[in-house]
Amino acid sequence: MNPHMLEQLITIVIAVFSSSGFWLYVQHKMERKDNKTRMLLGLAHDRLISLGMEYVERGWLTDDEYENFNKYLYQPYHDLGGNGTGDKIMRQVDGLKIYDNYYSAERAGEDINKGE
Repeated sequence: MNPHMLEQLITIVIAVFSSSGFWLYVQHKMERKDNKTRMLLGLAHDRLISLGMEYVERGWLTDDEYENFNKYLYQPYHDLGGNGTGDKIMRQVDGLKIYDNYYSAERAGEDINKGE
């Protein structure tokens, strides 16, 4: 590439990055992402509370339920900046009895139909 073309290319790139339209576009994309993040947080919060309270009322959960609740719901919610309510529910769920499966819970005397 000859020096003249390189100089023109640099000028064009600088003009694009310094234009208000470019930064308006970037800002719009960031706001849109922020709205999506807030929506995801809201949905995760709702599911975290409702499912967490279901487990707390039942008094126990299976190992798979705990893993799904913690790994796929609580951790992403927490990492996105979720509030202390999610932490409170997680602490309550952490205090519950955890069984290998429903059969183990039933053998231990748990009512596996509770909450249905």
